[in-house]
Amino acid sequence: MVNHSHLTRGYVIALASAAVLSLTAIFIRHLTQAYQLPALVLAFWRDTFVALTLLPALAFNRTLSLRIERRDVLYLIAYGLVLALFNSLWTLAVALNGAAIATVLVYCSGAFTALLGWWLLKEHLDAIKLVVVAITLIGCALVADALDPAAWRTNVFGIFTGIFSGLGYAGYSLLGRSASQRGLNPWTTLFYTFAFAALFLLMFNLIPGQIIPGAATTPRDLLWLGTALDGWAILFLLAAGPTVFGFGLYNVSLTYLPSSVANLVVTLEPAFTAVIAYILLGERLTAIQIGGSGLILGGVVLLRVSEEWLSRQTQPSRA
Repeated sequence: MVNHSHLTRGYVIALASAAVLSLTAIFIRHLTQAYQLPALVLAFWRDTFVALTLLPALAFNRTLSLRIERRDVLYLIAYGLVLALFNSLWTLAVALNGAAIATVLVYCSGAFTALLGWWLLKEHLDAIKLVVVAITLIGCALVADALDPAAWRTNVFGIFTGIFSGLGYAGYSLLGRSASQRGLNPWTTLFYTFAFAALFLLMFNLIPGQIIPGAATTPRDLLWLGTALDGWAILFLLAAGPTVFGFGLYNVSLTYLPSSVANLVVTLEPAFTAVIAYILLGERLTAIQIGGSGLILGGVVLLRVSEEWLSRQTQPSRA
C-alpha cells in the first residue's frame, strides 16, 4: 500500500532539493568565466570540499555514523565512480553551454531514469509517468532553445556533453535509490560517494596527454586559483552550500520516492535556475522558455496528482 504521508514528504524534500541545486550552475558558470577554472579541476575541488564538509558533521553527530558494512565498500566505490563521471560531464557542460542550457540538458535524465528504473529496479512505469517524461523533455527542449538548428550546428559537442550528463545523473539516481533499499543512511552515503568521486577526479586530472577535455594540463593546474582567496571562497561555498544540501536532500527524497519520480520532480531545477539567472546575471527568458518552464511545472503537478489518486485507490475502503 502507498503511504500517503511518505509520498508528500518525499515530494516536499525533492522540491527543496531542486531549489537548492538550481544554484550550482550559477556558481560553476561564474568560476569558469571569471577565473577560467578548468571544468574537471573545479569538479575535483567541489567534491573534495563536500567530503571535507561532511566529515566532521558525521564524525561528531551521534545520530549519524561513518561506519559502513564491508559488503557496501565496493558498492560505494562504484557509486563514487558514477558520480565522478556525472560531475565531470555536468561541469564541462556548464562551461560549454552556460548555466541555463546545461541545467536543462541534464534533465533528459528523467527519461533515462524512468526507463532504467523500470528495467533494472523493476519500478512501475505506467502511462501517466510516460506522459510526464514526454512533457518534461519537451519543456527542457523549449527552455534550451533546442529547436533552433543553429544551436546544433555551432555547439554539437556541448549539447552531447549535456545529454550524456543526463545519463550520468540517471545512473546516480538509480544508485541512490538502490542505496536506500540497502539501508544505507543518505548522509553517510553522500560522504563516501563524494570522497570516492574526488579520488577518481584526481586521477582523471593527473592522466597525461590532455586526453580528457577540461582536465588539468599539468599537476600544477590543480592549484589553478592560486592566491585568489575570493575564488577559493566561492568554490568552497558551492560545495558546502548547494551541493551538500542539494544532493543530501535528493538522497533523502529517494528514501520516500521511486528514483524515477524523484528525478522527475527535480526537473523543476531548470525553471529555478532560469529565474535565478535572470535576477543575478540579467539573463532574460523568452516567451518560448517561459512556456517550457510551465510545461516542466505542469508535468510535476500531473505526476503528483496521479500519485495522490493512486494512493487513494490502493487504500483499503472503510466500512
